[in-house]
Amino acid sequence: MPVRQPFKRAKATATAVAVVLGVAMAGCSGSFADNPVQSAASSAPPAVETASPRNLAAALPDFASLVDRYGPAVVNVAVVGKSQPVADFPGMSPNDPFYEFFRRFGQPVPRGRQNIPQPRGEGSGFIVSPDGYILTNAHVVDNAEEVTVKTTDRREYTAKVVGTDPATDIAVLKIDATNLPTVKIGDASKLRPGEWVIAIGSPFGFENSVTAGIVSATSRSMPGSNYAPFIQTDVAVNPGNSGGPLFNMQGEVVGINSQIYSRSGGYMGLSFAIPIDVASNVQQQLVSTGKVTRSRIGVSIQDVNAQLAESFGLDRPRGALVGMVENDGPGEKAGIKAGDVILKVDGAEIETSSQLPGIIASKKPGSTVNIEVWRDGGIKRLTAKPVEIAEKGVKVANRDDPEADETAKLGLVVRPLDREEKQQVDTEGNLVVEDSDGPAAAAGVQRGDIILAVNNKPVKSVEDLKNAARKSKGKVVALLIEREGGQIFVPVRVG
Repeated sequence: MPVRQPFKRAKATATAVAVVLGVAMAGCSGSFADNPVQSAASSAPPAVETASPRNLAAALPDFASLVDRYGPAVVNVAVVGKSQPVADFPGMSPNDPFYEFFRRFGQPVPRGRQNIPQPRGEGSGFIVSPDGYILTNAHVVDNAEEVTVKTTDRREYTAKVVGTDPATDIAVLKIDATNLPTVKIGDASKLRPGEWVIAIGSPFGFENSVTAGIVSATSRSMPGSNYAPFIQTDVAVNPGNSGGPLFNMQGEVVGINSQIYSRSGGYMGLSFAIPIDVASNVQQQLVSTGKVTRSRIGVSIQDVNAQLAESFGLDRPRGALVGMVENDGPGEKAGIKAGDVILKVDGAEIETSSQLPGIIASKKPGSTVNIEVWRDGGIKRLTAKPVEIAEKGVKVANRDDPEADETAKLGLVVRPLDREEKQQVDTEGNLVVEDSDGPAAAAGVQRGDIILAVNNKPVKSVEDLKNAARKSKGKVVALLIEREGGQIFVPVRVG
């Protein structure tokens, strides 16, 4: 489970919490045989019935029945990652003018050091359809070369990664099977703090381990996560449980265990799950279109504390305070202004600013969204039309596709830079490299490089890049790359 100091994701993260409920009752009786006359005040107190083990057991939730019913739908996910090549000369870039000289005439590199052993990991998942669709965490299958799913009856399947969404840490897998046991999907919005929940997963490889706890809070915001209002629990989560289901006591999945808060690397009483409605929305989009579409209205927001609420005349701290409105963006067109406090979106109340991005993101681009704001001591009702967030990780290359065109042989995954990113790096470029493999990786193109031109022709969009590569007359494409404030040409051999 990768750790964000002190937050950690379970790269395979587990859950285990033991809650002990104890009841102590005492009774006493007295004998006054030597004093036949007793006052009411000195009479023996009535016997107090001691709670029997059966009564105590009846007061506790029945986890066993739930596990029997839905445990078979929980799977173990084993991953073999892609091996990473080791540089012949550590610290020297392949683009260095002396790299080729040292490669030819330098000290030979011993055999066996050319590749790091393939990384391996384990996580959890759960079956959501009888024909083999499975939900897990994106970080469980990140950079996976081979994914194996193991069911409770010890059958094993090779799984295909249908798609991943790093923004919400959700991945969808598919195995070739039918009539599989499935979970029942619940409603995370109905969860209440103090409610019992359980998790089933594979902590440290111990498959189908069951742990229990209660909901500590809902709608928690986490560093780096904008679209998932996390469910906080005290269910133990350890490496191996990531991607496993969080059940309520009706046997419904209400979340996907994803992260823990820890200073030690292990469970410390705080675990976090992605609400199932967020995961289901991502699943539907990945299965139907292969990508996730989200919306935005072009505003920056912050929480409203007690002092800000008082200064704006609000009855209490609530809502999302607008700090900046993007010029000519959907928010500005709707009439939203800096200083507005967004209280409702399509009737859904906004208690904290962390709720707003997920709600807006779930709206269809171009749809009509009703927004209620607090301004100048009163309520204003506005209408906005969100626009689509620029897609992350547009696949420009799939060199394994025999039908691929010239562009597909570059080996690049790129995406458009947003306005804030362009300002931050102070660039005129529009496309940033998310990943590279094949020819692009061999040529030294790196994640974070900004592509400015192809064969001296500027490119402003993914389509520009595709067209420029497709029209290339030779077998080598010259990419003009901006990296760390400088510009270099990188020759990439097509095909």
